[in-house]
Amino acid sequence: MSQGLTQTQQRTHSRFRWRPADIALGAALGVGCGLVFWGLNFAYMPISSVLGSILPGIASVLHAVWYFSGTLALLILRKPGAAVYVNVVGSAVEMLLGNNFAFTFVFISAILQGLFAELPFAVTRYRVFNLPMAVLSGLCTALEYGFYLLFFRYQGVALFSPRGIVHIISELVGGALIAGVFSWFLFVAIAKTGALDHFASGRAIRADAASQ
Repeated sequence: MSQGLTQTQQRTHSRFRWRPADIALGAALGVGCGLVFWGLNFAYMPISSVLGSILPGIASVLHAVWYFSGTLALLILRKPGAAVYVNVVGSAVEMLLGNNFAFTFVFISAILQGLFAELPFAVTRYRVFNLPMAVLSGLCTALEYGFYLLFFRYQGVALFSPRGIVHIISELVGGALIAGVFSWFLFVAIAKTGALDHFASGRAIRADAASQ
């Protein structure tokens, strides 16, 4: 019994341990996502203005483009802290390239989004990685960011006002579809190229594809 427990602990420690390859891949992923964040900074205002003129609050559906990185990082790296790490790297790249947001706001948002993206995976001890988990991760991040904006950025918008309700619903839709569904299929597409064959996530997808 004692020996079996020790072996289990060793396997868990090995699964959770960050290798140099994990750190390098996470950094590369963060840089790529940071470029996406930076690009959205330019596109968001004109797009959100058009959407807001149609229905105030609906532009929040786009916010998930700023936090899809957390779920994607967890699907690929499968390590505790992957979402926070990639989010922070991505935010650093975004800040270096220049944006319209305060340093504090960007990095606090990155850390909080990463922590909430990790919640569903942490509950399963980072053992379950599938589309429903990705969607749940995106929804958790959307809830956090939606309420964070209401409390600290949209202070003139009441939660139960029409705009507040549309904002939260739009945030959840974006979280589920962009941070959840899109991240999952992007991960699968990357894995099928063989680029992740040195990682457990990539091997799992390739094995599933081979068995079908």
